[in-house]
Amino acid sequence: QDFHGAVELALGWACWKTYVGRLETDASRFMALGMCGNALGQSKRPEEALPVFEANLALLRRHWSHNESAILIAQTNAANCLANLGRHDEALVLRREIFAKEVATLGVSHENTIATGNNLSVSLLKKRLWDEARTLLRDQLLPVAKRSLGADHDLTLR
Repeated sequence: QDFHGAVELALGWACWKTYVGRLETDASRFMALGMCGNALGQSKRPEEALPVFEANLALLRRHWSHNESAILIAQTNAANCLANLGRHDEALVLRREIFAKEVATLGVSHENTIATGNNLSVSLLKKRLWDEARTLLRDQLLPVAKRSLGADHDLTLR
């Protein structure tokens, strides 16, 4: 069952409080931290969510550096939070890094890479980098999305 708002936030905090006493290397503790960050982010509390996302990312890099997909997810959470805070310069840097890693590891036609490219284009537009955003969207993402996902897919730009 999906929970929203105050209930989601209360469950996120309860989950974190349950596992905070465990070792840093405990997977349940790590997942509880991520749930708490997600609950804060979904509750429109990005100022509180950002340090949680940053701690989660640091924990991943310290103890699960081999788990590149989890690191990319944590970086995406941090980048989205930075964008929600209006810190578009930092979000852009992080989104460029995430996109480059996903292109290298998943390929440009993977659904996650296309979604990340869409996020990057939003950051480019926020920074008024019109030409770069247009090139990314029109010349790179749109043809790949149409070919690999189909014209009717949610991520395909119309």
